Amino acid sequence: MGRLRHPRGLWRRLGSISARRPREYTAGMQGKTVVITGATSGIGAVAARSLAEQGARIVIIARDRRRAQETLRDLRAANSGQAHGAFYADLSRLGEMKRVAAEIAAAEPRIDILMNNAGLIAAHNRKTEDGLELMFATNHLSYFVLTNLLIERLRAAGAARIVSTASEAHRRARLDFGRLQDQKGARGYGTTKLCNILFTRELARRLAGTDVTANCLHPGFVATRFGDDAGGVLRTGIAIAKRLFALSPAEGAKTMVYLASSLEVAGRSGAYFDRCAPVQPSLAARSDEDATRLWELSARISGVGG
Repeated sequence: MGRLRHPRGLWRRLGSISARRPREYTAGMQGKTVVITGATSGIGAVAARSLAEQGARIVIIARDRRRAQETLRDLRAANSGQAHGAFYADLSRLGEMKRVAAEIAAAEPRIDILMNNAGLIAAHNRKTEDGLELMFATNHLSYFVLTNLLIERLRAAGAARIVSTASEAHRRARLDFGRLQDQKGARGYGTTKLCNILFTRELARRLAGTDVTANCLHPGFVATRFGDDAGGVLRTGIAIAKRLFALSPAEGAKTMVYLASSLEVAGRSGAYFDRCAPVQPSLAARSDEDATRLWELSARISGVGG
């Protein structure tokens, strides 16, 4: 845990701000349906409001009903002309992932944008009721299950987009398929973020020839509620780093909004973005073999996407 006592290099790299002027978001979002997880706080809340202001109808997936209702009030204030909505689920539980996906599929004939953004970091290895490691289930498997179960609604929209929140934390991770769910803390978190990029890579390959694209992003190290439940020294280290180096949620949300709405990425798929520009992820994140193997493992665990 020594790195958390001296976080300057790591967190500065994760949170660095580009000197480039932000690009304009020029694609018309009026009337488009955006489904987003992790939207009741932080960058997800900022991105949801920004897209609502551009005319989109926002559908959030949330666990906390009180915070979800607060988010809906904010979205209605931003754009009262759309019927924003909320569905409720604990995205660490397989049954809940599948249930909420089925509910959304039944309610929405088409989805223009799916934003996989829910995530957490845990200091200790914690198991869900399904026997899965908590971060693996929430940060990776929920992306995999929701995307696979909503893919037909995305296809129905035509040029739909799938946007998944990854992280530069992936760069220190390597996939050990024998210990994929035995990790914890910053190392386990980095592994799940590597999974996000590999998932996006394989998803884009499987979507080739369709009008649906899939990209992922690093939002920067952002001052949000992220890490508040991590516990122990990990929570303390993250809190210190936030005070010293963190971006605002508005800065952190820019790349999410860009990938959801910009004409510049129309038709672009399978890429990893940082500060509204494609960047090359780690060598481990570019392994087609690991991407396919992770997909097959996720399909076996979840019972979808095979």
